[in-house]
Amino acid sequence: MSDLHLAVNGTLMRGLELNGNLLAVGAIFVREAWTEPCYRLWSIGDRYPAMIRTQTGGSAIALEVWQVSPTGLSEILLKEPPGLTIGKIRLQDGEEVLGVLGEPFLCEGQLEITQFGGWRSYISQQQK
Repeated sequence: MSDLHLAVNGTLMRGLELNGNLLAVGAIFVREAWTEPCYRLWSIGDRYPAMIRTQTGGSAIALEVWQVSPTGLSEILLKEPPGLTIGKIRLQDGEEVLGVLGEPFLCEGQLEITQFGGWRSYISQQQK
């Protein structure tokens, strides 16, 4: 099986806390991208984000696309926090890739941060 494109929207991104998990499996950064405007984003205890596709109230969310092997993908998923999963994500340019999504229960009672347009933007605002 050939390598896959994986969209990441939180701590797996370049320079952030869990980026080493991608690098450890030989993943290669492909590009920055945006989702179609049908996703919402929550901060899970200000430790990492969870993104969910919705029919209403969605926005385009900034993310990164990485090339990863199927074996690497399974290793990355096993190291993700509980409640995060892999699903299909629609990018603004029409490409559909695998990506990290949150299970709805994970977002209950958490702070919605969709209006920031992405995790990096949210955490930069928190550091001010």
